[in-house]
Amino acid sequence: MRDQSNRNYSGKKVFVGIDVHKKTYSLVAVCEGVIVKRWSMAASVSSCITQLKKYFKNSKIYSVYEAGFSGYSLHRALVEAGIENIVISPSSIQKAPNDRVKTDQLDARKMATQLSQGLLRGIQVPSRERELKREICRLRSQLVDHRVSIGLQIKSKLHYYGLMSGNNNRKLSEKYFKELEALDVESEIKLSLSVLIELWRKLTQEIKALEVKLEKQEVIEPEVTRIYRSVPGVGLITARILATELGNLKERFKNERELFSYTGLTPSEYSSGDRVHKGKITRCGSPKVRWILTEAAWLCIRKDGALREVYERIKQKRGAKKAIVAVARKLIGRIRSCFIQGCEYQLGMA
Repeated sequence: MRDQSNRNYSGKKVFVGIDVHKKTYSLVAVCEGVIVKRWSMAASVSSCITQLKKYFKNSKIYSVYEAGFSGYSLHRALVEAGIENIVISPSSIQKAPNDRVKTDQLDARKMATQLSQGLLRGIQVPSRERELKREICRLRSQLVDHRVSIGLQIKSKLHYYGLMSGNNNRKLSEKYFKELEALDVESEIKLSLSVLIELWRKLTQEIKALEVKLEKQEVIEPEVTRIYRSVPGVGLITARILATELGNLKERFKNERELFSYTGLTPSEYSSGDRVHKGKITRCGSPKVRWILTEAAWLCIRKDGALREVYERIKQKRGAKKAIVAVARKLIGRIRSCFIQGCEYQLGMA
């Protein structure tokens, strides 16, 4: 393709797809339905903006990139520079059934082309404040996962050296650790257990410190906290995850369909002619949110008779897993209704 970067783009709309990687950006620009430039560069936010402004001077630039490891720093910088940028979910890019070739330039071209055709819709980018609040919840989850891993290593070590029977289901606790530390075993085993136990203790301390910070966050958002906390089985951690990931459901989502789509709880659909087939859930959005909602659903069906009826009815036809997902979808819909009405969750509400 002939490089058309020397054209005059004054007053024209230029659509740019940016395939973001750790070390490089791949960019493709489309203007008036034609690819006018494609290039790669070192991953640099400032350089990217400088080049876009240089190549497409006095034009209206629209850009897009996929949500991922790089977060929203590039998005905020592009918007601040006067470039209309959106961040999209990777699943929103349309692909041909026989499209089996994937390169950085092809991905950038698809994004630029589909953006110019109005086929892409951006996700909601959280404010910097919301992102920082969310960081505490996410860090806690990472530390909890790390602690679980350390706990498994401790038990594996005990099994390996014959210090734990196969039917021993004791939970790790300070009392149990003191028993382990008092074992009369070789110095190497004692050292290994000691290091792992201290790691477990340190992680537990850090997790508790983060939970104190989460309690302070609740005070800042009393209305949001009140509604999430009113749901049966929803405590501090679950409420903070939902609050930081989803926020105020009335302000954040225009309708239930948008909410269900964001949480990935909408069934996929394969339709042809008069035939409509509902498949597995789309799994878009945060896996953590879906897991939290599913866990909350299990607790709610124990206390809410109406949700229990929904669960039992669907379970008979489609199994327990699909039934609990349906309950989770109905549950988050009910919580949104609470935000709209400004009331707490009520058992048996429609």
